[in-house]
Amino acid sequence: EALLAAMRALRHPRQRFQLAMLAFMPATPASLHVPVISRRSSRCVQSLSMSAEASATPVGGRTSAAVTQGRKDGGANAAPMDLNPPRGTRDFYPGDMAVRNWLFGHWRRVAAEHGFEEYDAPVLENEELYVRKAGEDVSQQLYNMEDRSGRQLSLRPEMTPSLARMVLAKRSAMPLPLKWFSIPQCWRYERTTRGRRREHYQWNMDVWGVEGVHAEAELLSASVSFMRSVGLSEADVGIKVSTRAVLAELLRSLGVPDDKFAATCVLVDKLDKLPAEEVRKALVESGVPADSTETLLKALEVTDFDALRGVMGGDSPAVCELESFFDLADAYGYRDWLVLDVSVVRGLAYYTGLVFEGFDRAGELRAIFGGGRYDRLLSTFGGEDMPAAGFGYGDAVIVELLKARQLMPELPPSSVEVVVFAMQAQLQPQAIGVATALRAAGRQVDLVLGQKKTKWAFKHADRLQAAYVAILAPDEAAKGLVRIKRLSDGEQVMPPLLPQPLPPSLQVYCSPLRPCCVPLCRRMFRWK
Repeated sequence: EALLAAMRALRHPRQRFQLAMLAFMPATPASLHVPVISRRSSRCVQSLSMSAEASATPVGGRTSAAVTQGRKDGGANAAPMDLNPPRGTRDFYPGDMAVRNWLFGHWRRVAAEHGFEEYDAPVLENEELYVRKAGEDVSQQLYNMEDRSGRQLSLRPEMTPSLARMVLAKRSAMPLPLKWFSIPQCWRYERTTRGRRREHYQWNMDVWGVEGVHAEAELLSASVSFMRSVGLSEADVGIKVSTRAVLAELLRSLGVPDDKFAATCVLVDKLDKLPAEEVRKALVESGVPADSTETLLKALEVTDFDALRGVMGGDSPAVCELESFFDLADAYGYRDWLVLDVSVVRGLAYYTGLVFEGFDRAGELRAIFGGGRYDRLLSTFGGEDMPAAGFGYGDAVIVELLKARQLMPELPPSSVEVVVFAMQAQLQPQAIGVATALRAAGRQVDLVLGQKKTKWAFKHADRLQAAYVAILAPDEAAKGLVRIKRLSDGEQVMPPLLPQPLPPSLQVYCSPLRPCCVPLCRRMFRWK
């Protein structure tokens, strides 16, 4: 098309001849030693050359990175592609998906037992949602970008701001309290360690519209129920509990201004990650007097209520709040899991009250989960505040913990119950009929596609840990029968092939079976 358009623009035959040479000779225009007759033909030659180069680009002007790399590196001689996923992310092969589904299944079951409803939100959010109230550490870890319309967007590093946006959008239409949970994929650009990645799934549970510590007590009941269900005990995991009110009262008594509270929380949160001397130096540099810093750090070492009352006073609201929560934990039956640790403040800026953090008692892993109360989050988005509390559980760290305690179950490689196999290609239609009937009966069936040997079919069923193999053999198929073999003990039956289409009820097909076939086929087809 480019050649014809260019030739129409030329009148002289020799000019058209030159264009024809350019179109059909393998050399590029720059290597042709054909004299150009006029400026007009020169422009046509250049236009044709550009059209030829553009023809290698797909419609729309976009070329894949692989094609571009191949052109640069010489095609077949190009360096092999890096087949690893981006740093800090994961591929989920079927075995990995089995583990993930097993874990998510436990989370969903526990959430349902505690009366929580599931929700979800976009993985891509407005960047302002996180920068507004996330705290300095998180805002520097965002995967942010600008779209073609100039909007500043970010992959979500956590779910709570998205939840707050959703609650604010339909607040007047939702009955309180809200008990919601989700399992979102979250992204943070941070240093990867054992059990901590730049991409992870997180079990979030939140309660909105409940004041006091009853919401936190219910949340930790769900958390402990999950850990017990996967075999963990209080000897494996402890839960540090504190309230930001302790730190607020301490700083106020030491004369530290309120505007330094948020920055101080971020620094105190690093006590279990950095040497105490580094935290002390950072507090002094942030404006906290040296003597106040010393008093503060000493007070944060308290681990029992008697010592805490000695520091804070017996009528301290923060102490009363903590004692009330521990009493509720006793009623729920998980007080043995709790550890009083007033140095726990959590790094996110929106926490306002009780905070908690699950930890590995063996000290091999970082925080297993964490959460707390965030009553003043909605006002940061221009709305009226509402009491709220919640927690987040990362999938990677809990799997690492279960592996370390040898509590990960041996999951089957697949959920296939029956493998259907035709010994000859002409029997494949009958095999399809058998597979369709079994699937309609609620069985999970793998139909062998293509021509395979019988030995391969049985090895395939063994690899999938299937319970049965249904074989379409020439002799049995000629009699209208299918051989079904139970792999655990080798028992076989040969029921008749089911006609198609399958009637609503399969019960009518029990009558023609021999008595010895009926028990097995009842189990196979779930017949009554």
